[in-house]
Amino acid sequence: MSKPSDNPADPFKKALAEATRTMADDPEMAVSYSVDPPGMNKEGVRLPQVSRRMTRDEVLLARGTADAFALRRKYHDEAVASRYAPTGPLARDIYDAMETARVEAMGARYMPGTAGNIDAKIGHEAERKGYAQITNPQDAPLPVAAGYLVRHLASGRDLPKGAQNVMSLWRGFIEDQAGGTLENLDHVLADQAAFARLARKVISDLGYGDQLGDDPDRPDEDEAGDEAEEDQESPESSGEDEQESEESEASPEQSQEEQQDQSQAQVTMEDSADMEQGDETEQPEGEAPLEPPPPAAHSDADPNYVVYATEFDEEIRAEDLAEPAELERLRAYLDQQLEPLKGAVSRLANKLQRRLQAQQNRSWLFDLEEGVLDAGRLARVVANPTTPLSFKWEKDTEFRDTVVTLLIDNSGSMRGRPISIAAICADVLARTLERCQVKTEILGFTTRAWKGGQSRERWLANGRPQQPGRLNDLRHIIYKSADAPWRRVRPNLGLMMKEGLLKENIDGEALEWAHRRMASRPEARKILMVISDGAPVDDSTLSVNPANYLEKHLRDVIAMVEKMRRVELIAIGIGHDVTRYYNRAVTITDVEQLAGAMTEQLASLFDSDPKAQKRGGMRRAG
Repeated sequence: MSKPSDNPADPFKKALAEATRTMADDPEMAVSYSVDPPGMNKEGVRLPQVSRRMTRDEVLLARGTADAFALRRKYHDEAVASRYAPTGPLARDIYDAMETARVEAMGARYMPGTAGNIDAKIGHEAERKGYAQITNPQDAPLPVAAGYLVRHLASGRDLPKGAQNVMSLWRGFIEDQAGGTLENLDHVLADQAAFARLARKVISDLGYGDQLGDDPDRPDEDEAGDEAEEDQESPESSGEDEQESEESEASPEQSQEEQQDQSQAQVTMEDSADMEQGDETEQPEGEAPLEPPPPAAHSDADPNYVVYATEFDEEIRAEDLAEPAELERLRAYLDQQLEPLKGAVSRLANKLQRRLQAQQNRSWLFDLEEGVLDAGRLARVVANPTTPLSFKWEKDTEFRDTVVTLLIDNSGSMRGRPISIAAICADVLARTLERCQVKTEILGFTTRAWKGGQSRERWLANGRPQQPGRLNDLRHIIYKSADAPWRRVRPNLGLMMKEGLLKENIDGEALEWAHRRMASRPEARKILMVISDGAPVDDSTLSVNPANYLEKHLRDVIAMVEKMRRVELIAIGIGHDVTRYYNRAVTITDVEQLAGAMTEQLASLFDSDPKAQKRGGMRRAG
C-alpha cells in the first residue's frame, strides 16, 4: 500500500487531471504541473503549478487553463486550422485568437461550468498584461480584442475588467468594418471549416486581406487552367510580338520616334558609363572611393540584431518618473505591504554581512620571525631540529574593491507580490552591502508602452516593412546608481508599485545596458545579478519577427558577457527556469524564497577563492 502524500494540493491536482482527460475525450493524455509557462502538445498539457497553500487564484487559474486546453483538444482540428491559416503575422494572430474564442464558446454552450473557469484565466492574463490601464486603442492588441469580441458575441457572457476594456477600445472599429460578417457567427460556430472561412472574411474586412495568402477553397480546375496558361506562355509571347509589329506598321512615325529615343537613351547610358570609368582611372592609387560608414550595430553581442527605432527609447532616473510626494507615498505603501517579511530578510542580510566582514578581516602573514607560532609548520621542526620556528601574524586587509548591480525585471507579469518582494530585497541588500563598503547599483527594465508605442506607429505609417526587428520603446530605469548614498535614493524603489509602470520585458538589451554600465566602472570586481520571472516577451516585436527573436538575442548577450569575463553574472528566476539561459542561476517557485536566494547567491560568490576567480579571468578591464 503506497504512502499517502503529505502535500494537500495533490488530491486536487489528481482530480483536475482526470477531469481534463474526460473533457478532452482523451484518456491517455498526459497532464503535468510546472512553474514553466502552460502549454499543450500532442502528448499532453502542462498546467500552472499549484502550491501547498492552494490559494483561490492558483486554483482558478489551474482550472481555467485546464478547461481551455481540454476544449481545444476536443473541438479543434489542427489540419483544418492549418489549411485556412493566413500567411501574414497579424492576420494569423487574429485568426488564432478567433479560433480560440470559438472553442471556448463551444465549451460554454455545451459544458457551462467551463465558462467561469475560463473567465478566471482570461482575467488573470488581462491583469498580468495591464489591459485595464490601457486608454489608447493603439496600445491594445487588435487580435486579442477580436478574440474577446467573438467570445462575447458567441457566449453572451461579460468579460473580466481588463479584457472588457481591450474589447471596448476596438469594438467600434471591428463592428464598423466586419459587423455584417459577424452576424453569421452563430450559424458556423460548430463547423470549424465554415468558421475559418468567416474568420478570413473578417480579416479581409479589417483591411488585412493582403496577409491571407491563397484561397484554400479555390477549385482544382482553376489550378489546372493556370498550369495550361503557363505551358502556353511562349505562343502568347509570340502573339504579343506580332501585335507589336502590326502596331509598328500602322504608325511608322511613332515607331521612328521611339527608336530615336531608345538610341539617344543608349548613347546617354554609354556616355555615363564612360564618365564613371574615367573617374575610376583618374582616382589616385591606394585610395578607396569615399563611402558613408555603415550604421553602428545595435548590439555588441549580435551585429544582426535589428532595432526599428531608437529615438523613443529612454534611460531615466526613478525620481524623474514621479513627483517626490508620490515616491514617498509609494514607498510607504511598499513598506506596509512587506512589514511581515522585513524581519526575515533583515536576518538573512545580517548573515551575509557577517560573512562579508569575515572575508574582509581574515588575512595572515607567514614565515615571520615573531608573532603567533605557526603550528602548521611544526612538523618540519620535528623532522629537523635545526630548522628555525615559523611565526605568523593576522592583519586587516581591505575587501577587494567590488560593485554589485541588481537588474530587476519590471514587466507586467511581475505585478503584485513578486515585484514587492524584489523591491524590498534590493532595499535591504543595498544597505547591507553599503555597510560593507561594497557599492551597489539597482536597475530596472521594461517598455514605455504595450504593443509597440511610437516605434510601432512609425512602422505602420511606413507601410509595415518586413522583419523590422525590435518594435517597442524601451524604458531603462536607474533606481540607484552605484555612487549614490542609499539614504538619498531610498524612496525610489517605491516606484515599482506605481500603477501602469510594468509592461513588456526585453531582457537582452537590458542585460547589455547593465553590462556596459558595469564595464566602465573602476572597481576590480563586478557582480551582476538578474532577477526575472520569465523569457523576454514583447508582443509587438514577436508578432512580426521570428518567434525566438528576443530569446536568441538574450542568449547571445549572455554568451558575450560570460566570454568577456569582466563581470560575474548570476540570475534568479521567479517561477521560471532561467538555468536554460544562465550558467550560474537558481529558480525559486515561491517569491517568499527570493530573499534567501539572493543572499545565498551573493554570499557564495564572496566566499569563493579570489585566486580561483583570478584564474577564471576576473580582472579589471583594461
